[in-house]
Amino acid sequence: MEMADVDNLDSYVTGNLTESKVLDKKPSSDSMMSLPVKFNLSVPVAQEWLGSRRKNLKPWFRFVQTSKFQSPTSVPALGSRIVKNVDHFQSNYLCIFIILILYCLLTSPLLLFAVGTSLGACYLISRKNDDQKLSILGHELSLAQQYGLIAMVSLPLFYLAGAGSVVFWVLGASMFLIVLHASFYNNESPEESFEQPILQV
Repeated sequence: MEMADVDNLDSYVTGNLTESKVLDKKPSSDSMMSLPVKFNLSVPVAQEWLGSRRKNLKPWFRFVQTSKFQSPTSVPALGSRIVKNVDHFQSNYLCIFIILILYCLLTSPLLLFAVGTSLGACYLISRKNDDQKLSILGHELSLAQQYGLIAMVSLPLFYLAGAGSVVFWVLGASMFLIVLHASFYNNESPEESFEQPILQV
């Protein structure tokens, strides 16, 4: 009798644990329509990132100092120079990238209108979403789904504005300027420049 009671007790405990696992794995109706990961892009995080970029920004007179521009002595020296300069001037290179984007926006009124319209719609939806959720045909849309809907509606406008060619131009021009500057800017100390020919020999 005691063994039977122990077996019943084991099956009872196992059954409860299995049932609790199944209940825990059942998704709720709210989680089924939400993203698996919630992105927390709060203002303090953005301010911290901007503060670190601003702190790492090097003086522009050093960035364009003509006496520092020298041709690399070898291919290994070129590779190490590019890596070192990209790490040293990454905030300056980011500023160049942003300047090129602003130049493209200012010289293309239709693209500027498309970007302004999309950002304005996202801002209005985020403000309205705090008060009341948007629902279509009785189906409530999450904030991420509303952003996706705005992106889909904005795609034809971006296509007409030539956003694809602008993106490729900005990326190409940025890479060209960054690699050109990082290749010819000699950021080495005099001791490193003096020791490098000795190491090569």
